[in-house]
Amino acid sequence: MNTILSLYIFITGTILGSFYNVVGLRLPQNISFTNSRSACPQCSTTLQARDLIPLFSYLLSKGKCRHCQGKIPVAYPLVELITGGLFLYAYLTFGWSADLLGALLLLSLAVIVTVSDLKYMVIPDRLLLFFGAAFLGFRYIKPLDPWYSSVLGAVAGFVLIFLIILISRGGMGAGDMKLLGVLGILLGFKMTMLTFFLATLIGTCVSLILLSTGIIGRKDPFPFGPSIMAGAVISYFYGQDLLSFYMDHFFI
Repeated sequence: MNTILSLYIFITGTILGSFYNVVGLRLPQNISFTNSRSACPQCSTTLQARDLIPLFSYLLSKGKCRHCQGKIPVAYPLVELITGGLFLYAYLTFGWSADLLGALLLLSLAVIVTVSDLKYMVIPDRLLLFFGAAFLGFRYIKPLDPWYSSVLGAVAGFVLIFLIILISRGGMGAGDMKLLGVLGILLGFKMTMLTFFLATLIGTCVSLILLSTGIIGRKDPFPFGPSIMAGAVISYFYGQDLLSFYMDHFFI
């Protein structure tokens, strides 16, 4: 039974991953992702149901459009696979619990933000409003202890990056500021602070790698949203363990 449920979670994740990829690509451009049919990015031919089966359609078509033989970006199946894998990992970590719902909401936001920020360096306000309301609803059902930690987390996340923007005169974007504020609702004060620390660490390491390989230049903009989301996911899954490890080994 557990194997069947795990498979169901994974398949659901791949299906939603396909949808989240569309949302991340279309929402920043104000293109409808509910009414407009999916089309080939090369020839704009409307895709049929057999072209939209997560992972399998890409493999069966050998990564090419049936109509124009143009290459389908590998990012499409990659997003589907990663989303399915993350959903499955969340289920194996939290089981069938309320915490699983919070994890799936967080992972959903993470996928969309990553697609949108990497492609356009934009984190849409409508996306943050939707997930902000979802996080509020979740924390109403399963509040933190104390409950006002969600309020403190939201305020701290927003103010922290606002001060950085103010001091650095635009060193970070308003989208990052609003994103961390929204995440604070779900994570609470301590985990929001940990998220920012981890995001800074991850972002620094990634940017140094990209700089050293020549992929980006010193003056090129760098999307910080994916790093924030990575830090948030780590904090949600392992935050308490990380804080306990720090207190046990480094805090005197």
